Amino acid sequence: MTVRFVTDEHIARAVVTGLQREFEDIDVVRVQDVGLRTLGDPTILQWAADHDRVLITHDIRTMPDCAHERVAAGLPMSGVFIVPASMPIGAAIAELVAVAVASDPEEWANRVVYLPLR
Repeated sequence: MTVRFVTDEHIARAVVTGLQREFEDIDVVRVQDVGLRTLGDPTILQWAADHDRVLITHDIRTMPDCAHERVAAGLPMSGVFIVPASMPIGAAIAELVAVAVASDPEEWANRVVYLPLR
């Protein structure tokens, strides 16, 4: 099974289209496309867990704490990738494509991962 993603509202559409261009089999949706744009972090993380999707976000301020709270409470958490807002779009796409093609979803469960991977 390949890693499936959901992007939060602040991730540029260019990241989504770039991911799809680089890896045509990638499964990525935006929160805007599934009716979650105005909802809070806990709801987005719950939806991501319910749909086996790893969240891609720029939100370094609140999302990591919310994700860690889910894990501490024993709730499912599919994983979160924090993409620095300053990271070039091409670099973010390359990192995420590498994740999608070279890992399994279980590797990211209950983890908050900061890009770039090192």
